[in-house]
This record gives sequence, C-alpha cells and structure tokens, in this order.
Amino acid sequence: MKEIKISVLIADDHPGMISGMKHELSNVDSIHLKASAGNTTELMERLDAEHYDVLVSDYSMPAGNYGDGLALFGYISRKFPNLGLVVLTMLDNPAIFHSLAKVLRVSIVSKSDSLMHLLPAIHAAYTGGIYHSPAVMIRMEKMAMDAGLVKKSSHFELSPRESEVLRLYASGLRVDDIAAKLNRSKKTISAQKIKAMHKLGIERDIELMKYALECGWTGASGVDSELE
Repeated sequence: MKEIKISVLIADDHPGMISGMKHELSNVDSIHLKASAGNTTELMERLDAEHYDVLVSDYSMPAGNYGDGLALFGYISRKFPNLGLVVLTMLDNPAIFHSLAKVLRVSIVSKSDSLMHLLPAIHAAYTGGIYHSPAVMIRMEKMAMDAGLVKKSSHFELSPRESEVLRLYASGLRVDDIAAKLNRSKKTISAQKIKAMHKLGIERDIELMKYALECGWTGASGVDSELE
C-alpha cells in the first residue's frame, strides 16, 4: 500500500508560529513540509511556483501585496480549487468562522488551542473534509444554539433581503435611508437587520462593520476587486 505524503505549505507572519508548526509537524510521516512563507507576497509566489496539497495559513497577515482574511482565502480557493485550506486564527467571531467553513469549506484551527490540532485539520483538508479545533467548535455551536439554528446549518445563510440590508447599512446608510431606498418600512428594515445580525452571531454595530470589511462589503478593502 502506497504511503500517503501530504505536501504542505505553511504561512504566518510570526516566525515563532512558523517554528511551532514545523516542530509539531516535522516528525509526522504523512506530512511533507515543503515550504513556508512570512507574508502574502511570498505565499502567492510559493503557490504559483509549485504544487501543494494543503496550505496552512494565518488568517491575519497584513504585510504583502494580496491582503488577508476572507478576501485572500476566497481568491486562493478560486485560483487553486484543488488545494486544501487550513486557517489559523486568534479570532473568535463565529460569523467569520461560518464564512470560512460553510462558504469556502475551510478547516479552522484556533491559536488558543494546541497545535496538535493541525494534523487532523491537514488530513481533513487533504481529503476534502472540514475540521474545527475545540475553541472554534464551541463558538460555532454557541452561535447555533443562541440563534436556535442547531438542526439545519443552511439556516445560517442570510436571505437576499437581509444581505441587502446589511450591505447598505455597512456602506454608511442609516435605517431610515435604507427604508426609503428599498421602499420598505423602517420597522421592516430594522427587523431584517436585527435578524441578520442574530444569524451571524453579531451583537454590536461595530462588529457588523468589521464583518462587512472582512467580506469586502464596505469598499474599504480593495482585495476583492484587485484579485478578481
């Protein structure tokens, strides 16, 4: 039986995390640590130059020419559709977790968990599955329970009208302005905004703006338009 060797690229802008990942994975027979990158420019150069089975990357890497976060991983998943993706993050926002896991089908390992969770995440990504480390699971399950959406994960998806309201709100329009623009009542717009935020596990408007920025809704992040 042929032995599995998963070629892995690791990326993080903190040398200590690179060292930690190398230490955790270097003696695993099924893993071939092929290269590492310290910013998104190096990351894309590595991906363009060679084939990798799985990318393990920090979520937040502001240095480099390709941005970071959801826009970056969306771009990578489109350009390299057969590449398994594992995201490392210190974030605890379940809305971001939802976008990574449900939309992009990315495995997620919280940096607050042990790096031992990298191995099952890499194997899951390699086989087309999804793995969440314990801290990520706890946040996503809490979000589901709070929203009463445990039974069917597709209910996390925003309706077209809810998405429309959040996008307009994130663009700077007030509830009154959105109501006038969409020819709906202020009460309806407010209810749709609250329901959408509840689905995303977002409680405050500042968190909504952060989420909108990550999704490229506000126009403040040029990564989506730059990388299309």
